[in-house]
Amino acid sequence: MRLRHIEVFHAIYTTGSITGAANLLYVSQPSVSKVLAHAEQQLGFDLFHRNKGKLTPTAEAEMMFPEISKIYKQLNTVKQLANNIQRGRSGIINIAVTPALGFNVLPQTMAMFRQQHPDVALNINTVHNQEALQTLLAHKCDAAVLFSSPELPGVAERQLCEQEMVVMYPKQAFSEAPETLTISDLQNLDIIGIWESGPLGEMAWRHIEQSGLDIKTQIQVDTYYIAARLVDAGLGCCIVDRLTAEGNQTEKTGIARFAPSLTFTIKALYLESRPVSKLCESFLDTLSGTIGRIT
Repeated sequence: MRLRHIEVFHAIYTTGSITGAANLLYVSQPSVSKVLAHAEQQLGFDLFHRNKGKLTPTAEAEMMFPEISKIYKQLNTVKQLANNIQRGRSGIINIAVTPALGFNVLPQTMAMFRQQHPDVALNINTVHNQEALQTLLAHKCDAAVLFSSPELPGVAERQLCEQEMVVMYPKQAFSEAPETLTISDLQNLDIIGIWESGPLGEMAWRHIEQSGLDIKTQIQVDTYYIAARLVDAGLGCCIVDRLTAEGNQTEKTGIARFAPSLTFTIKALYLESRPVSKLCESFLDTLSGTIGRIT
């Protein structure tokens, strides 16, 4: 039996007539009669007894109805799911994001998105840039949200917002809290290096090299979060993105803008062969808006 046969059979069985089935399915009576006749022809037996305009199920139809009913319910479930996806009401979103977004941005984004889309499942994977790219290329996520990522063949990108690097420092290092700091201001301070942590670390290191100044980096780490925690412990200053700095600021630490400014782009990457869904686009819109409000 075809799916249309199942729909017509179920409608006739539950309403007891061609007229009732036609009204239920919003089609003409001849159309229902034609589909029923075709179904019976394919099956090789009658599904209903005809008696003065009324249709009563045959013994064969009674045997088939329980299974037909299961399939009919599943069809309705699929239709409802498709309708919800089209309207952006339900579905699953798989996103890989850089850990820096996990401090403040991601929780607020998810809370706001869930209010608008309570039936949408969110799978969030916080990984560093290279791992996020690998996750995307392996088709394990719908999109990857990264800092200053390179252009890659077969990968499309959407710019979410511009962000800046800042200097996070222990307040004990300065008599007065500075609003901005330059490389020369850091020359006599201990710097916690994050040069091998990804594109932002490389950006900061290139800036230091171009200055020609001798900057002390006796402590080297590979995550922005650890660098921020070491600043809180009074072990030095670090150059990190503003989101990490603000997400880890304590009463012992301060944040100063870097001069001249070092900016970068937060991007959402997805495969050209696999465009993101409307739901995913909506999530990225919410994420971009959250970053703009926080910073």
